[in-house]
Order: sequence, then structure tokens, then C-alpha cells
Amino acid sequence: MCVAYIGIGSNLGNREKNILRAVAVLSEAGIVIKERSSLHETEPWGIKDQPKFLNMVLEGETDKEPAQLLEMLKKIERAIGREDTYRWGPRIIDLDILFYDDLVINEPSLQIPHPHLHERAFVLKPLSEIAPEKIHPVFKKSVRELLSELR
Repeated sequence: MCVAYIGIGSNLGNREKNILRAVAVLSEAGIVIKERSSLHETEPWGIKDQPKFLNMVLEGETDKEPAQLLEMLKKIERAIGREDTYRWGPRIIDLDILFYDDLVINEPSLQIPHPHLHERAFVLKPLSEIAPEKIHPVFKKSVRELLSELR
């Protein structure tokens, strides 16, 4: 089994319910959830003129390859009600692979670690709750260090 860290966010509808539903569906789909952060209310990133987000990060074990996991996350998003809008726009649910073991993948359709992870407090703060010593395989810094540098 491989360890994946998944970022979950919602800023439309019942945000907490959307996130908890995503966690349940991930579990039903075979992700063994080992840890999950608390919920964090955050300002939007990228495009500011939209509702605040709730965010969470979970650590899960999976036997899916990274591309299979991404495909599964996109299916779950659609099942929960996500519709295509514009980049960084409002959404019912957003599921992102933050880390997958210590892999570095840089393909057009899949980038691991998440390419903006180190710039986003809404990811680093909940991630630091459950994996403060996790080392970013590109920057060679812990999540805790990345968060402190962001502040």
C-alpha cells in the first residue's frame, strides 16, 4: 500500500457536509484513512471574489497508482456535484493529491507533489496537523518548515 495525502476543499453549499461526504466516499472506494486534520475556514486563493472555503487534509493508504487515484478523485468530485467552472473558481468539492509516497511526477495531467502546495497556507496548515515532519521531495523541507516560511 502507498501513502497519499489528499487535500479536500469546499466553498459552495453545505461545505462541511460536502467534505465529510467526500471522506466517506473515499473510504468506501478503498482508501484506508489513517489520519485527518480538523476543518479550517480559509480565504479563497487565486480568485478572491468568492465564498470562503472549508479545507481538510487526510492521509490515506491506497493500492491505486497515482493516475488511477487522480481518476477516482475526479469521479468522486463529479458524483458529489462538482461542475466545471473556471480555474480557482468556487466549487462544491475539490480533491487534490498533495503527496503520493515520495514520488515526483511532472506530467501535463498529473503533478505530484501538488505544484502549489508550498504556496498555500490552506493546505500546509491542516497538513501540518497530521504530518508536520513529512518532507517535500522537491524542496527537501518539512511541511512545518514550508508553513513557517509562508508566514
